[in-house]
Amino acid sequence: MSARESQVAAAILDAKRERRGALVGYLPVGFPDLDTSIEAAVAMVRAGVDVLELGLPYSDPVMDGAVIQQATQAALAGGFRVAHAFEAVRRVREAVDVPVLVMTYWNPVLQYGVERFARELAEAGGAGVITPDITPDAADDWIEASGRFGLDRVFLAAPSSSDERLRLVVEATTGFVYTVSTMGITGERAQLDAAARGLTERLRAQGAALACVGIGISTAEQVAAALEYADGAIVGTAFVRALRDGGVDRLAEAVHRIAAGTRRSDDAADTSGTAL
Repeated sequence: MSARESQVAAAILDAKRERRGALVGYLPVGFPDLDTSIEAAVAMVRAGVDVLELGLPYSDPVMDGAVIQQATQAALAGGFRVAHAFEAVRRVREAVDVPVLVMTYWNPVLQYGVERFARELAEAGGAGVITPDITPDAADDWIEASGRFGLDRVFLAAPSSSDERLRLVVEATTGFVYTVSTMGITGERAQLDAAARGLTERLRAQGAALACVGIGISTAEQVAAALEYADGAIVGTAFVRALRDGGVDRLAEAVHRIAAGTRRSDDAADTSGTAL
């Protein structure tokens, strides 16, 4: 799948033409319940998210911080099933026209069946999958199935990755490379790790067309800083916390506030006095 054919890449490129870059927003499916999570995802798009990342709750979320872990555990306790992810994608796509990626650890895909997972996600209107715990050299089945069903493959690159590993990630990835800003779990941080900028430069040297930075981004200022060198910024914990603490309305406010970081300086000045 070329960048030209990718819904995700097209959305990021559109955001780069219109603003500084794209905002990718994460929420877990099924939190606090299935219907509310779908309503929340739609509200995120209407408030300024360019690409949705819907998380598939998993019992052993090794890369997730406390806020997201608590949300996904609540979703599992509430009866979440993998099929709910496809229902969520379908209902979101019926409401808003944005690419929807599913973020999932690999074991649920294996248990569900790689081909079945790819087929049902494509039938629901999904754009692709972010796979944080599988590397391209171990993903032959997924690479084949995703290609056959026209789904993007978003692999992760970390500051500790060798140049050879980065080359493999770039060659196997479609949509964008998920650029991990720090070594550690997801969550908000006062400052982004400077390693994110260097990692993005290394990915560009390996031929990456689009790179989005995630893990630790939680403010408009951090989004703006990331978009000085990356094509998109990924926000998760701040949005999950807003939904947890204040429901869909507070989530929409948080998205609107953080999305201001994607605007160019003259556009941002127009809204700087807006209270949220």
